[in-house]
Amino acid sequence: MGTKWLTAPLSNFYSVPSRNGLTKPKSIRGEGYKFINMGEIFAHGRMLNIKCDRVPANEKELESSLLKSGDLLFARQSLVLSGAGKCSIFLGDDEPTLFESHLIRVRPNQEIISPEYLYYYFNSPIGRAEIWSITEQGAGQAGIRGSDLATVNVHYPSLLEQKKIASIFSSLDDKIELNRRMNSTLEAMAQALFKSWFVDFDPVIDNALAAGNPVPEPLLAGAESRKALGDQRKSLPEDLQQQFPNSFVLTDEMGWVPDGWNVGPIQKIADLNPESWSSKNFPQSIKYVDLANTKNGKVDSVTIYSDQDAPSRAKRILRKFDTIIGTVRPGNRSFAYVNQDGLTGSTGFAVMRPKVMSNRTFVYLFLTQDDVIDTLAHLADGGAYPAVRPEVVANQICTYPAINLLEAFDKLVSPFFQSIAEQQFQCDSLSNIRNTLIPKLLSGELRVPEVASIIDKQLAEA
Repeated sequence: MGTKWLTAPLSNFYSVPSRNGLTKPKSIRGEGYKFINMGEIFAHGRMLNIKCDRVPANEKELESSLLKSGDLLFARQSLVLSGAGKCSIFLGDDEPTLFESHLIRVRPNQEIISPEYLYYYFNSPIGRAEIWSITEQGAGQAGIRGSDLATVNVHYPSLLEQKKIASIFSSLDDKIELNRRMNSTLEAMAQALFKSWFVDFDPVIDNALAAGNPVPEPLLAGAESRKALGDQRKSLPEDLQQQFPNSFVLTDEMGWVPDGWNVGPIQKIADLNPESWSSKNFPQSIKYVDLANTKNGKVDSVTIYSDQDAPSRAKRILRKFDTIIGTVRPGNRSFAYVNQDGLTGSTGFAVMRPKVMSNRTFVYLFLTQDDVIDTLAHLADGGAYPAVRPEVVANQICTYPAINLLEAFDKLVSPFFQSIAEQQFQCDSLSNIRNTLIPKLLSGELRVPEVASIIDKQLAEA
């Protein structure tokens, strides 16, 4: 450690005893107070006004489990060793926010320790090593106990130095967060266009109204909304608009759909789990993607393993433009659009590969709709680790048009995903810079001014 650095157990910095959160069954979720689940821990390192589940709570539960700015949350359990003890920091919310029982809350005394410093410390190799020293590996999961967490060592400088360290690394995280918000906006735009074309059938309704054809009763509300827009309605280019039909037909599988469109399982246009490693062809090393590091459309990180150290679940060969959907606890939204070759995924994913390039964005956007994810979550069973079979994902029913419209749609939205991939690459680069510099700073190899100068240079180039 650098000069004047000290070491003490984490419990020395508690302002109140650590505690686990609330147990709330899924049947009562949906309304009430914001409720941070395990999934948010892996999706967000720094939590500020994040989207999450909601639950009802009484006064006693509010008093015991309300989060305050600066609270640290640790994952009690994980399917993989690397996820056990994962640390996030709650930076605040406009609404009262609670946390679930699979998480441990630590509330630091901010007069003697910086919560932000602790957050970066426990996400550094030094802090992670302390967590791993108390991690227990059981059948199918790894976990920590709050009583053991209290004993892990924290190496720390003066409070002023702590705040300087936190400040320079938060500048990197602010840039990463900005990129991620831009990516969320781009994906929302793609989802909105998908919904307009393939769920609400807006262009078909417009054509039906123009031709004087009847609009089926279930779609009348949409028709009235389209008519109400009048001149403000955004029409497609004429050549594209004419590729949509002007009438609907009734189907057994999906009710009313555009005339001439196909109805069937998504596997009609995408292959399920098309490639897997075997003992005979397994490479010497892999870049591994697991459920814990995949959330809401992005892969946060990959882990490089040798063939001897690779997890037994490392089997799915992933290709660029694959869609991966987590089949274990699908409601946790462990899905992503793969933006590079050379990755290996967990068998906990259903891999859907488009049969032709023009299907790639349609497949991803269909399978990641809220309604589809909710359906998969509802169908999941299996007690402690509710899951669906990959075939359930592949059999989700959709309606899709002829190839010309799929090509037109992909041409419109694929630039969004290209921008997302580029900004995600920048995020990964900035994360690598942060992760490289943190241990050097905490070990005394570099000092705060040196690290600050390096980060300023990297941000200027970003």
